[in-house]
Amino acid sequence: MRIALLVARFNSLVTEELLEGARTRLLERGVVAENIATLRAPGAWDLPQAARRAVDSGRYDAVVAIGCVIRGETAHFDYVAGNASEGLGRVALDSGVPVVFGVLTTDTAEQARERSNLYGSNRGAEFADAALELLELFAAHPPSGCPE
Repeated sequence: MRIALLVARFNSLVTEELLEGARTRLLERGVVAENIATLRAPGAWDLPQAARRAVDSGRYDAVVAIGCVIRGETAHFDYVAGNASEGLGRVALDSGVPVVFGVLTTDTAEQARERSNLYGSNRGAEFADAALELLELFAAHPPSGCPE
């Protein structure tokens, strides 16, 4: 299995811990380190474009898109989180490649840190688990017309 961990640089204190949680979980579950690629994007808004490139490259069996959008006092949160969600969903549906939505959307920085804590509840590990589960599901149920 070749997995791309696509990470937004914005809110890096959170996204780097999510990345570490995802990478650690993949290694624990038997993915070979050389088959885990770390790709960077500027922010959550950019994740769909980068995910599309990663999928189109044919190098990865799954993409885990990791980001963090924290609500502020303007509508910026809604635009960025909405674009990330809609865009990543479209890449997943259009490509047939598992693309996991690993973008935290929180009201506060404290909530984001709670969800990315390496020594507590790190959602990055859950994102990695979702990618592996989708790969297993897809392997067990290939599209019609494909040999099993």
